[in-house]
Amino acid sequence: MNLSEVLDIDPELLNYVVIPLLIFFARICDVSINTLRIIFMLHSRKYVATILGFFEAAIWLLAISQIFQNMGSWQTFLAYAGGYAMGIFVGMMIEERLAIGNVVVRVITAKPADELITFFKEKQMRFTSLEGKSGDGPVNVLFTVMKRERLPVIIEAIKKYNPQALYTVEGVKKVGDGEIVDDRGFSRRLFRLRGSR
Repeated sequence: MNLSEVLDIDPELLNYVVIPLLIFFARICDVSINTLRIIFMLHSRKYVATILGFFEAAIWLLAISQIFQNMGSWQTFLAYAGGYAMGIFVGMMIEERLAIGNVVVRVITAKPADELITFFKEKQMRFTSLEGKSGDGPVNVLFTVMKRERLPVIIEAIKKYNPQALYTVEGVKKVGDGEIVDDRGFSRRLFRLRGSR
């Protein structure tokens, strides 16, 4: 008994519509899982990455086995490629929603950053403020490390208080706290960045 009889579906409908759709959605799932697995690997979440790897491989084998069983159908090839492309998009959307990990934000502004510094203090964010020089004159430079989920709030504050500022955001694999004692005997907490990528 073949699959069309088991599912009580017309063989042509099965081969040209149902199987390609299954392949399409299987590829979306396995490529999305692959994206998440890589993200969890980069953040040293080895157990979650391992479990995701298992499901990714299982779904991929399901999709590729259907491809080999339906080699004569161009719909299956289109579904495979389309599912792969859509899986990349879906995986990136999921990753943005999860907002896993930490980021370092650098802000460079010609305008004084007093309001932005006050905002950071109100939000109890640790930061470093430096004075620098650019080709156009003196600038203020701010560095801060934060949970990625807080990034939209910070970007909104930058645009509000220093709309002409240049800012960059970079992923950080690990963040550790360090402590130094200045020449007056006061201790200060510092960020120590490790494995920046």
